[in-house]
Amino acid sequence: MNRFVIADAKNCIGCRTCEISCAVIHSSGGDVANLSVESFSPRIRVIKGNNISTAILCHHCDDAPCAKVCPKGAIVRRNNSIQVIQEKCIGCKTCAIACPFGAMSIVTKSITISSDDGIPAKYQKTEAHKCDLCEGVAESPTCVRVCPTNALRLVSTESINAQLRQKQERAALEEAAEIHF
Repeated sequence: MNRFVIADAKNCIGCRTCEISCAVIHSSGGDVANLSVESFSPRIRVIKGNNISTAILCHHCDDAPCAKVCPKGAIVRRNNSIQVIQEKCIGCKTCAIACPFGAMSIVTKSITISSDDGIPAKYQKTEAHKCDLCEGVAESPTCVRVCPTNALRLVSTESINAQLRQKQERAALEEAAEIHF
């Protein structure tokens, strides 16, 4: 089973700390000084309603529709998560259409490359962005670590199994209590 981050809308206050920390940690060098309006592209989105706020991010589906439809094989399962290989991404947006959670963003960024004659050239590159569980940029998902209300948590096979055991124990104890009365 793939790991993923889940949001608890009951605890979310809509502060967007998770969005900001995600954008900062994924900016050049993970420094807020490198962040600009153009480079602000968090891989998590806070949705605010009249009475509720919650975060939307990739569920790292075991049978990921985004990976299935990618024509270049740029979306792969790696380290119990679904990752985008940016070097392969052509920005076709097919993954964003296929994602049932709306967790895939398409961003355009400026790239500077040197041509054969050594003259730098700027061009725009469009690519898919989604939660990468901070793989390669931080020890754990930054959004989970910085959330002031603990509305976000990392779900893993171990945490699901522990939750299942707790439910089974609770059900067994409730059943045993009903039998004795």
